[in-house]
Amino acid sequence: MNIKSFFLTVIAVVSFATGFSQKTVVDVAIGSKAHTTLVAAVVAAGLAETLQGAGPFTVFAPTNDAFGKLPAGTVESLLKPESKAALVKILTYHVVAGNLDAAAVVKAIKAGKGKAKVTTVSGGTLTASMKDGKVILTDENGGVSTVVATDLKAGNGVVHVIDSVVLPK
Repeated sequence: MNIKSFFLTVIAVVSFATGFSQKTVVDVAIGSKAHTTLVAAVVAAGLAETLQGAGPFTVFAPTNDAFGKLPAGTVESLLKPESKAALVKILTYHVVAGNLDAAAVVKAIKAGKGKAKVTTVSGGTLTASMKDGKVILTDENGGVSTVVATDLKAGNGVVHVIDSVVLPK
């Protein structure tokens, strides 16, 4: 084996190995103490395996405090097996197919003259806009959430942290 072949083999092996060791969007959430409710919901909905797939996914991840803003008993009710369909719809409303980092979102908002509509995996629409230098998401019911942290990179997408749960119609 010549030296060139040896180095190409080493590069291929390292690239292959690191491809499997990259965090997924689920791993990003699991690694955050502020997202334990989201992780529990993803597991209850049976979405963990899907969101650990190839993607890419853009996830707008509500914090525990965001779930705490929902009416009393809502989270507990959604985590019940009989509420799985509703939970899946809500969670997939927080996911967009593709890798939309913060720069791409802001660019789309500017191109849309102040608003950008994105279609979620659930089939619903979120409207992104800017207010005081922050990205704001408006759901189909007029509910508003602020993006409080951006560009938490994963091997299969990106996670943006939001301060309220957005809800589909």
